[in-house]
Amino acid sequence: MPITSQDREILRLAVPAFGALVAEPLFLLADYAIVGHGLGTTAVGALGVAGTVLATVVNLCVFLAYGTTASVARLTGAGQHARAMRSGVDGLWLAIGIGLAVILVGWPLAPAVVGLFGAAPDQAVQAVVYLRISLLGTPGMLVVLAGTGVLRGLQNTLAPLVVAIGSFALNAALNAWFVLGLHWGIAGSAWGTVAAQTAGAAVYLVIVVRGARACGVSLRPDWAGIRQAGTAGFALLVRTVCLRVVLVVATVVATRMGRPELAAYAIATQVWTLLAFALDAIAIAGQAITGRALGAGDVAAARAATTRMVRWGLWSGVVLGGLVLVARPWVPGLFAADQQVTAELLAVLWPVALFQPICGIVFVLDGVLIGAGDQKYLAWAGVWTTLAYLPAALFAAGWGIVALWCALGVWMVARLITLVRRASGTAWLVTGA
Repeated sequence: MPITSQDREILRLAVPAFGALVAEPLFLLADYAIVGHGLGTTAVGALGVAGTVLATVVNLCVFLAYGTTASVARLTGAGQHARAMRSGVDGLWLAIGIGLAVILVGWPLAPAVVGLFGAAPDQAVQAVVYLRISLLGTPGMLVVLAGTGVLRGLQNTLAPLVVAIGSFALNAALNAWFVLGLHWGIAGSAWGTVAAQTAGAAVYLVIVVRGARACGVSLRPDWAGIRQAGTAGFALLVRTVCLRVVLVVATVVATRMGRPELAAYAIATQVWTLLAFALDAIAIAGQAITGRALGAGDVAAARAATTRMVRWGLWSGVVLGGLVLVARPWVPGLFAADQQVTAELLAVLWPVALFQPICGIVFVLDGVLIGAGDQKYLAWAGVWTTLAYLPAALFAAGWGIVALWCALGVWMVARLITLVRRASGTAWLVTGA
């Protein structure tokens, strides 16, 4: 596949986005490795449960990044730069408000939420400790999402890469110091994450504030704009709720299978997340390019870029799946997995690898439709694909961790069908600011 000017534009956005996206799961894998070596399998399972809850919170609010990217990119394509920055500032205020609300609601409910997973008592205690401390970093996490969306919408994916590398490197260093050096236990891992998230949020605030002042945009809360940002994100919230239902159900099923299965599932999920974020780099380019093209009224450019990015997604999935199979024998050793966990993990890495080409196409088309502002369709599609997944997950409960991952494969195939069907039509190609 020869490199064209269109490919260079995709790569200009996707390569830095790739670095920023994979930084997070790489350092999360480092967290699992640190906890595994320092605290053992019970703590790894607790981290898996608490991490699922936190990931659910963050992913429910991912519209702060995706919605902001789409709106800022479309307004930028239409030449309305001041309105683009105003949209970004509104997103930041919304992120701060949601983050504070999550702390107030989540702190007292932490034991009950962890209890829903059915973890063993010693795992549950550690999961609650990790969850409560990590909730304090929620405003920082959400500000990072909104700030990232602003910069992506402005066609700048390099700055998020720099911030991601810095904050996640700090996270890994602090976790190693707190857990292995100061022996703070699982609480040390949580405090390291909170500190790194807050530092990253501070950097984004500085960048966006400077950009807003350069455009003459007020930094005061605009309640109408904040309300509009929240309303526009509702459909993306529905879509994300469906995604999280799938992953939470999978975690609950894995938890009830036993300790080795839960630990293997937690590690495999981090590997899957690393691969998903790598593939999502092209989807982020899709959000930015599609929003800008449709904002400028260029339907042909949006369609051509979509076709090209789907090809990139497919072949990237093939390559990543092959890399998983090559690295498979060495993965358990990275997490000090015992014999039982190793056996489960080696088995489940097969379906993790084989579904990657499908994932590559799904993530790209998801990003393209988000960039086009086609959130209502994505919400309805999310509902139907989740309904297709749930019976498969319930069936897998009696057949082990590999069957559970095959159920996730059923979900990905259902998403592939709904997204290809939509992208093949013209209803999503809406132009203008």
